[in-house]
Amino acid sequence: MKFSYIASKPDGKTVRGTVEAPNQAAVLSFLGQRELRPVSVLPATAGGGLFRRGINATDVIFLTKYLALMLRAGTDLFRALDILISDFEKPAMKALLMEIRESLERGQPFYTTFARYPKQFEPVFVNLVKAGELSGNLESVFENLSVMLVKKEDLRRRIVSALTYPAILFVASMGIVAFLVTFALPRIADVFQSGGFTPPGFVAWVFAFAGFVSGNIIPLGIMGFVGVIFLWFFFFRTILGRAYLFAILRHIPVVRGVLQRIAIQRFASTLSSLLKAGLPIIDSLELTATAVGDYAFETALQHIAREGIARGLTLGDAFRREAAFPLVITTLIGVSEKAGHLDEVLATLGSFYDSEIDSSIKNMVTLIEPLMLIILGGIVGLIALSVIIPIYQLIGQF
Repeated sequence: MKFSYIASKPDGKTVRGTVEAPNQAAVLSFLGQRELRPVSVLPATAGGGLFRRGINATDVIFLTKYLALMLRAGTDLFRALDILISDFEKPAMKALLMEIRESLERGQPFYTTFARYPKQFEPVFVNLVKAGELSGNLESVFENLSVMLVKKEDLRRRIVSALTYPAILFVASMGIVAFLVTFALPRIADVFQSGGFTPPGFVAWVFAFAGFVSGNIIPLGIMGFVGVIFLWFFFFRTILGRAYLFAILRHIPVVRGVLQRIAIQRFASTLSSLLKAGLPIIDSLELTATAVGDYAFETALQHIAREGIARGLTLGDAFRREAAFPLVITTLIGVSEKAGHLDEVLATLGSFYDSEIDSSIKNMVTLIEPLMLIILGGIVGLIALSVIIPIYQLIGQF
């Protein structure tokens, strides 16, 4: 079996390679014989990509915070990386830091290692690090990145927390409905049919549907599973699917407000950070478009950069041509551009919408929960009626 390893020499330099061995213990013995200290040892089939998947948002936040602190304290970059390598226990992070150090030793820019792993480090992250490295202001960039990443992770957790109860309620209710339709109703229908009772039209339809589902549970289950996978891939992994998904969600009033506030918060915070780091306005807009998470805003920002700023329009005029952004946003951008403090206004705008998101999510959940109860209660009620009506009719015959 082939293994990939990263190890450090006695002088602190890193080496990487592959070796054929029966198990990891043999690889460790191989490295020890060559006076190499192992940092990571993984099956070669896993590759670097699998190794990097062990890095989560919390790890990246920790990395940015500690790099900012150590650089602010005057620690040089190599020493800061050495401290983090010895401090991190997670193999994936150790391997990443060793790879960064190795790249720096070879004279490569700091940001290049992050750029190799776009799933863990988005283009905004990579370009901010690049700008900080070129300007010699890495500590400020990492401080801004840590704040931005903390807000992003906090928002994700707030959304997950708010939607957890409705999701559990929905799954539990669907489980009850599936049990009634698949197991309970077919048996009740058999009882009535064996007694020679003919149910009325609506009840007969419900019994027929339950019998069909019960008799084809396996193929229907497979079709449902494949359908869910297909829809997930289409809506979340394709550009066309994302466009359709956002178009659907934007037609739901309570959801539209939440999505718009989240997109504006991401837009304002990201663009502010990029401008503070000194990136050109067109590059900043293009990168912000990849981070907003809203198809309409993404398209609008790309159009502003390519068809507006690139053709000589002011930022305010370019924004006013796009209907995706509210009038108050375009007005603030135009005024702050003329006043020369666009990044500060955008940062304040991001903080304002960050607080607005909480109330929007609470309002959405407040409406979703009773709506779900009404819909699911109606379904269960129809099933109950399909059982109660025949029973009353059967009793009436005696």
